Amino acid sequence: MTSKAPLGVVLAGGAGTRLGGAKALAPLRGEPLLLRPLQALGEAVGEVVVVAKRSTALPGLPPGVALWVEPDEPRHPLTGVVHALDAAGGRPVLVLAVDLPLVTAGLLRELALSDATGAPAVVAVAGGELQPLCARYEPASRAVLAAALPDGRVLDAVRALRPALVEAGDPALLANVNTPEDLARVEAALAR
Repeated sequence: MTSKAPLGVVLAGGAGTRLGGAKALAPLRGEPLLLRPLQALGEAVGEVVVVAKRSTALPGLPPGVALWVEPDEPRHPLTGVVHALDAAGGRPVLVLAVDLPLVTAGLLRELALSDATGAPAVVAVAGGELQPLCARYEPASRAVLAAALPDGRVLDAVRALRPALVEAGDPALLANVNTPEDLARVEAALAR
């Protein structure tokens, strides 16, 4: 278990080009996509921030949710994680990408509370596949993650941390929304 409570961080700095842009605003069940990860993280750990680029289109944030503006460059999934670690004041960060709307508060709580057995990260896994943007990162992970910028592979950097793993169970929980078709599949899953 971590010595400090993790801060929930929704990563929303991606361009969303395959989805047609403005990923955080994409409608899911009549609400912006951003609200589902915010809600799940809020239920899991209480305190939540959004990390995004200055140019990222976002809906209005709920009261008490701060926006942390990450650097414009590099455009890399780990930029937001590294920025969150820098801004979190020595706390671990429990990150969830804006495009993972099916992740449950229960899975996030498990990531937040899992004993990392000395590893600097705890990462969700399903079907043998790591999901590095649904994970808890300790401050000690920062140097390895930052070394992957500007163009290293996310999975290579996260595997180098030798993270503890938390099994998500159903791989559908870690389904990404990257295209309009992905959004339609998630919409249908939520309707069931």
